[in-house]
Amino acid sequence: MKITSSIVGEVEVSADRVIEFPAGLPGFEACKQFTLLHAEGNEAPKAFMLQSLNDPEVMFSVTTPDVLGLNYEFTLTDDEVAALQLVNSDDVSLLLIVRHNDAADSNPAESPVRANLMAPLVLNTATRRGLQKVIGRVDTSVTLRAVG
Repeated sequence: MKITSSIVGEVEVSADRVIEFPAGLPGFEACKQFTLLHAEGNEAPKAFMLQSLNDPEVMFSVTTPDVLGLNYEFTLTDDEVAALQLVNSDDVSLLLIVRHNDAADSNPAESPVRANLMAPLVLNTATRRGLQKVIGRVDTSVTLRAVG
């Protein structure tokens, strides 16, 4: 499948790279198919682009919680496990939607990154199905890393 996005240009997406979100994402319920992209030449990317295949104008920057020094622990409901078609817990992967500060006068390279900690994306890597888990309380362990 070929998509054309104003953000990433023309991209060929093979069927094995499609992630299905049966319920869509909150606010983007019509967007049910996505793919993960990263910058060319980046062998070990820390951030990805979650590109909608249903609407080429919809894209989210995402990263894994460990990049931010976070460790999540929460329980999936039976309905969530069924929606993900989850059989093996080792197939679960988490992503966080991140964004730079929206201030018009801020330099994106210097502006803080904000992560949506209250609604991680839960992916079943075996079935390529996902959902956004909206949680009421976050119990995370945070590791502070020295910069520089």
